[in-house]
Amino acid sequence: MYRTIIALILFTLSTQFTIAQDITLFQQFNGRYDYIAIGNTLNQAENNLSQSFCSILPSSQASLNLPMDSNIISAYLFWSGSGPEDTEVSLNSQTIIAEDTYNVTYNAGSDGLLTYFASYADVTNLVITHGNGDYLFADLDISEVLTSTAGYCNNRTNYAGWSLYVIYEDSTLPLNQVNLFLGLEIINGDVQNKTIVLENVNVLDNENAKIGFLAWEGDNALNFGESLSINGNVLSNPPLNLANNAFNGTNTFTNATDFYNADLDVYNIENNIAIGDTEVTINLTTGGLDNSGNFRADLIIINNIITVLNSQLPDATIQLNNYQVTCANRMVTVNYSVFNNNSTANLPPNTPIAFFIDGILVAQNQTISEIIIGGAETNQISFLVPDTFLDNFILEIAVDNDGTYNGVITETNEVNNDTFEAIQLLPFPQTTQLNPLLACDEGYNKSHFDLTQALNQIDTTSYQDFNFHETLEDISTNTSILNPNNYFSNSTPQSIYITATTDVCFDIFKFDLLTEHCPPFIPQGFSPNHDTTNDYFNIQGLYNIFENHQLLIYNRYGTLIFKGDDNTKWFGQINQGLNNQGKIVPVGTYFYVLHLNDPKYISKTGWVYVNY
Repeated sequence: MYRTIIALILFTLSTQFTIAQDITLFQQFNGRYDYIAIGNTLNQAENNLSQSFCSILPSSQASLNLPMDSNIISAYLFWSGSGPEDTEVSLNSQTIIAEDTYNVTYNAGSDGLLTYFASYADVTNLVITHGNGDYLFADLDISEVLTSTAGYCNNRTNYAGWSLYVIYEDSTLPLNQVNLFLGLEIINGDVQNKTIVLENVNVLDNENAKIGFLAWEGDNALNFGESLSINGNVLSNPPLNLANNAFNGTNTFTNATDFYNADLDVYNIENNIAIGDTEVTINLTTGGLDNSGNFRADLIIINNIITVLNSQLPDATIQLNNYQVTCANRMVTVNYSVFNNNSTANLPPNTPIAFFIDGILVAQNQTISEIIIGGAETNQISFLVPDTFLDNFILEIAVDNDGTYNGVITETNEVNNDTFEAIQLLPFPQTTQLNPLLACDEGYNKSHFDLTQALNQIDTTSYQDFNFHETLEDISTNTSILNPNNYFSNSTPQSIYITATTDVCFDIFKFDLLTEHCPPFIPQGFSPNHDTTNDYFNIQGLYNIFENHQLLIYNRYGTLIFKGDDNTKWFGQINQGLNNQGKIVPVGTYFYVLHLNDPKYISKTGWVYVNY
């Protein structure tokens, strides 16, 4: 089932240093898997028995004998010694660089604070290439540390050693879950009791269940108050590992008792673990009185723990393949794949999938079909991101999650169900103001415009396409102006919007349409003969434009015979004086004064010829 909080070790390719790294899950393997471990000491003898040496051997070797027809899955090299580090060693003459290094510190009283290290590296390719046979470990050098810090030898904690773990597949094996836990924890006279809880185990069948330990600096001669227990039961493996002397320089794989100051031990725990258990509690103790009544304690450094348990479970993981967002839209389409890798059973259909933002459920889905061991299923979902979230957020996708962070199936690994992805919505773009377009008023503040002239103010090489819109709402509904080259504005000023398309979205530009009073064109004649052509004094660009204008017409004697305005055009009639109103003027030349009543223009004067 789904759980979100567990301390996992994150490793990088570069070497890092950690003080007293807690033992936590490092790697998990599910299938017809088991493991074998080899290794050797670099000590000449058990350093607790004699102070006759204060150096380590330049190399040592061990033999690997994997079962026939087995397939190597992973291999890890571990090495440890006195001092803060040695991160470059060799295995079969091939240089090995540590991928991570841990430290623990021990207060040795008058000998001061003493530091010990353990490193590891993935050597899978090397072991696959070499296969069974002898492995020579060399080039671990702590001589400078031992020479410069006398406390290691005075305290008799000068040691070094190595071990090679190989996880392999064998078709004759039952379906197992192999959990490798890694770190560096210490017990000694100051810390006489240590509890380590191994999480993320799933016990479906405890038959032939086993647990293995790699520990450093244990001494066979120091067995005071020493014990190793699991779930409250003391472990032993006599005659190699006694109940009161678990860390005594032995190797269970070879039954060797000369793995000086190191332990590579395996215990059967089928009677110490129950079906349904999801964690294992390990307790270590050291320290007690010798026959003379003096307090004595062994120094024990735990490097890794490995469990092998029968398991027939799926393992649902999820991966976001890609996502699509639409410009000025909060809809997200997510394409994802659900996997059933590292599993020992098929993943059932209808396994729930939940989508969260800041821990808040925003969408749900489920798997469609049963996913076989090693199989996968790809699907997609579209959902609207609520306005309460920012445009950029972290999307969490969790498989085997019912939307409340609870799972519905038991898996080999309960902490790898989710994935996280940074999502960036494409919000409605900000609007950039352009300079207005100006045209002559064609009457009542109306005019024709070539809207494409506004593009002269934009770097058009940065965009793929342009569309013109009358409102922002038209942008949302994708409603465009059909003929922007000859657009008629019914009322100015009017705002026009441009959407300029980019690779991922569009930019918005805004400009105004303005009209101005352009100089009117005054003809020099007209013929009011009612033939519907040129029947009045048609001053173009005047009527409905200069709406407050006044037109005065005089005869050749200087007598005012006509007054006109925006509503009164001159058809050759007289509308001034008492006797001649309504009469048509005879053929001849007449004089006009045109008051435009516009501060931009002075009054215009001239003549006009009337003919019939």
